[in-house]
Amino acid sequence: MTQQDPKITEARVLGRIADIDATAWNACAEGDPFVSHEFLLALEETGCAVAEKGWEPRHLVIEDERGLLAAAPVYRKTHSYGEYVFDWAWADAYRRVGLDYYPKLQCCVPFTPATGPRLLVREGTPKPEHQAMLAAGLVELARHERASSVHITFPTACESLLGEDLGLIRRAGIQYHWHNRGYRTFDEFLVTLLARKRRQLVRERREASASVTIETLRGADIRSEHWDAFHRFYVDTISRKWGQAYLTREFFEVLGTTMADRVVLFVARDGERIVAAALNLVGKDVLFGRYWGASVEVPFLHFELCYYRAIEFAIERGLTRVEAGAQGEHKIARGYEPVETQSLHWVREPRLAAAIQEFVAQERLAVKAEIAALAAQSPYAAGRCRG
Repeated sequence: MTQQDPKITEARVLGRIADIDATAWNACAEGDPFVSHEFLLALEETGCAVAEKGWEPRHLVIEDERGLLAAAPVYRKTHSYGEYVFDWAWADAYRRVGLDYYPKLQCCVPFTPATGPRLLVREGTPKPEHQAMLAAGLVELARHERASSVHITFPTACESLLGEDLGLIRRAGIQYHWHNRGYRTFDEFLVTLLARKRRQLVRERREASASVTIETLRGADIRSEHWDAFHRFYVDTISRKWGQAYLTREFFEVLGTTMADRVVLFVARDGERIVAAALNLVGKDVLFGRYWGASVEVPFLHFELCYYRAIEFAIERGLTRVEAGAQGEHKIARGYEPVETQSLHWVREPRLAAAIQEFVAQERLAVKAEIAALAAQSPYAAGRCRG
């Protein structure tokens, strides 16, 4: 620190995001919708991310004489569900040597595999040194609470590099994102594709829209009837995937009220009946696709609501990319490209930490090779995707 820097007065751990001033927290959140005070508060107040569900809030905050200086959304976990960076094998290794893997600390946005800031620093304040303080604070908190480990999932690239420099274990994963190359219309995007892929997209869009009417809803246009239908679709989709529906009906209603300017709902109707919907959130320059569901089988409707409408929305509003969530090689044929995601880890037990470090180093090489192989399946015409 320089002599002009404000002096840190206190570091605290808080059990509720409601105990932190929303304006002060959001001044650290870089405009990211998921680490916003409103999103995290909705998760807690509607019973989604709470101790009873194995997500006990343990938010780390650092303050100076001006108020909140830096913060991290942190949860004390008693399981590994809802994280999208899988560490079940690590938990099993702990068990096999007679140690407890749970509780652990998770620095993340619950149930949200979207890259964004995790080590939050007040706007206008030098970031790396205070992010380093937060990282050190997470390890200290884990030691104090006798947690086995710390996991920072889906951090930014800068946070990932900083964490690795600080001695944290860096792990890589894969997602599929669509990148806006300055397109003015959806048709401008289409002409960058190979002819056969272009014809495929046009056919899929035509068939998806043949029997339904699709609309884009935002703000006050999203009413209770929409949330009722969407939550039914969400629960049905999760149940068919043998998953767990973490989010409550109330959560979506609160989200639509407190973050109305960030929420985008693509809705398909058969007459007056809502038959499918896809939920998205708007970031500073990104559209984040989150959940979808349907009550009818319409060919290619999933692709239309989740991928093509998202691309169209991003182009119309000048957003730089679309993040369509976890998994899905089928996204490549729809113009989405494989990208590397990151996570950071600290493991208390030295022997297991060394084994995990060796494992993720090999895993990172495999991820890079897989991304290269997936990129070879690109639907873009040679020289056009980077235009």
